[in-house]
Order: sequence, then structure tokens, then C-alpha cells
Amino acid sequence: MIVITGAAGFIGSNLVAGLNMAGYRDLVLVDNFEKEGKLRNLKGLEWTRMIDRDRFIEWLCGNHMLVQFVCHLGARTDTAEMRHEVFERFNTGYSRKLWEMCCEYGLPLIYASSAATYGAGEHGFSDDHSVPPMLKPLNPYGESKNEFDKWVLATDERPWFWAGLKFFNVYGPNEYHKGRMASVIYQAYRQISDTGRMKLFRSHNPDYSDGGQMRDFIYVKDVVDVIIFLLQNRPCSAIFNLGTGRARTFLDLATSTFAAMGNEKYIEFTDTPGDIRDNYQYYTEAPMEKLLAAGYKNRFASLEEGIEEYVRSYLLEGRYCGDLI
Repeated sequence: MIVITGAAGFIGSNLVAGLNMAGYRDLVLVDNFEKEGKLRNLKGLEWTRMIDRDRFIEWLCGNHMLVQFVCHLGARTDTAEMRHEVFERFNTGYSRKLWEMCCEYGLPLIYASSAATYGAGEHGFSDDHSVPPMLKPLNPYGESKNEFDKWVLATDERPWFWAGLKFFNVYGPNEYHKGRMASVIYQAYRQISDTGRMKLFRSHNPDYSDGGQMRDFIYVKDVVDVIIFLLQNRPCSAIFNLGTGRARTFLDLATSTFAAMGNEKYIEFTDTPGDIRDNYQYYTEAPMEKLLAAGYKNRFASLEEGIEEYVRSYLLEGRYCGDLI
């Protein structure tokens, strides 16, 4: 059995689809399955059983002999949530307990970290293990992910194989339920569909033009491919960046979305809201040397390629990732 926490979420459900395509069917899905809209992410997919996240730790105690691998993707991801106790419960605390159980039962573990740990990028974006103690995330979500990374690197007990993945800006099918936390590509698609135009934040940094703010956008199918590579090969235990290694502008993103939809480009600029302006990231890019040195060789989709498939094969057709298996 392979356990996937956060299995009904965006990346989790795409991982279920990717594992199904790779021939894996004996999957244990863990999530809060009562959240509206999330169960639709699992339509057309195959698994063995579903377990509520609040019952999973107890279940693992009694069934760990059946488990071969744990992919821990479940988390509270709302960057606007300011209550530290929420992240301590659902992110840091839950992850520590699961880590300890994987150590006790000899289970390999992949867990989701985040590029949000890098804050404003003042210390760069290196995934070297010396970096997390220096980082200053911009919100409690990023802090919770960085606190767990630091704990992992400081603890003496570790699973025999483990990997923490610092996801950069992931986009792709099955993010319909995420609302304001959905990717910029999804937000662009909705804006263009509703109004025929797209609004981008105006730059308030003289080093960047309007729309010239840059992010490392990665297609979710590439994220899944990396997870399956690590699951199958287990090359070395480490925290890895997971982006494409190439930053692209929001203007590139908007232009590609208009093109994929077959619409004429119409972009407006609006001031970045004052409450986030001071902490706004103007540039993120994932150094990918560590993952490549671990043996990962597949090419990442370009922004244009990923957006074209996402828009034309999923968004315009209202499809989910399981629909095209």
C-alpha cells in the first residue's frame, strides 16, 4: 500500500492519477473528505480505501505492516490565515507525529514543504540544508513549513528514506476547489472567461516593469513525475527544490493563457493591495541542481506547454485529472 495524505486536494489527487497510470492501485487516501468540492477531484481514479485525516494516525498504528510508502501532502495552505495554532495543529504538529511513526515503523516518507519558506528571497532559493535556519517566511503558513524543515534537519531519528519537496508555483487540473488559493493560471482563465480581460498587479519596485514580476511556475504533472521518481528510486534523503529552474513573468503567463483560450490579449494593471505590498515577492526561481544530481532526468514542461494542455484539455472542457487516464 502507498499512503497519500491530502489525497483529495490539488497535488494529492494528481498524484493518485499519476500512480494509477504507473500501475499502482493499492492506495490509501487520507483527507478531510467532507470539504465541499474535493471528492470530485477523485472521480475516475482507483484506490483501496479512504480514511479521514483525524483517524489516520490511529489507523496507521494498527496497519503499518501493510504500508510500503507514505506521501504526506496534506496541509493547511491558506497564506492569509494568521492563526499560528491552526498551522501547529494541521501542519507542524501533524507532520512531526507522522514522521515519528515512519521512523518507528520503518516507512519511507515524502513530505510537502514549500517555496513559501524562502520569504522575500533575501537569502536566495538554495535547497542546501544550511539555509532553513536563516530563512524568514512572510506568513504563518511559510513559517510552519520552515519550522518543520528545521526540525527534520535537527532531529536524530529519521526514516531510512525521506524527502522534503519545496513546491514552487504549481498549477494544473483539479484546483477548482481552491478559490483564491488557486494558481494564477486558473485565476487568469476565470478572469478572461468572465470579462475578456486580465488584471495584473502593477510593479512598485523600480527594478521590475508592470507585469514583469517573475515566478517559477511548474505544471502539476511534472511535480507528480518527480514524486514517483523518488518513490521508485529513493536516491538520497534530502530537502529538494521542486520548480522548473526558470523564472517567467506574469506577462508571459497572461499571454500564454490568452493564446491557449484563443482570445485576443487584453491586460490591465492595478495597484498591489497595500496590505501585501511590502511583503510582495518580485522574483522566485528554484535552483534544481540537487534533484538533477540525484538522477532525475526528465524535462520540465515549459510555461507555454503546460498552460496549453491545462487550458485546452482541462479548463475549457471542465475535466478533472482522472478524466483523461
